[in-house]
Amino acid sequence: MELEGIDHVAMSVRDVEAAANWYIDVLGFERRHQGMWNGIPVFVGKGTTSLALFPAKPNLTSTSLAAVASAKAASDRGTVRMLHLAFRANRKSFVAARDELKQRNIKFEFQDHEISNSIYFSDPDGHKLEITTYDVDEIGSSTR
Repeated sequence: MELEGIDHVAMSVRDVEAAANWYIDVLGFERRHQGMWNGIPVFVGKGTTSLALFPAKPNLTSTSLAAVASAKAASDRGTVRMLHLAFRANRKSFVAARDELKQRNIKFEFQDHEISNSIYFSDPDGHKLEITTYDVDEIGSSTR
């Protein structure tokens, strides 16, 4: 099996449009596949990776069986869940992202992983996000 990479990650959110707008505004994502599946899921992405945003509560009028099934699964308690979604950046973009989060008053936590540096923060629905860089030279304590 030879795979090219991650195509998309499916996530449940309280408000699909608000979540899409947050990813577009804060992380610079773009909308993808507009006009498909009666609008659910909403796809946003950057580079070769997308997020498929599903409503946390199922819309029983949706014609997309995947949307209904995903929303139902997302609302079930005790299911396996995503721990965090990590985005990779070079050093310059990492520092710019840190500064952008500060400017927007989005709380984040810096972690030094020895081989990489990461900042962790949450989207409005509480999904844990990470921006990580393997360009650790010259970053040190200035990113905290």
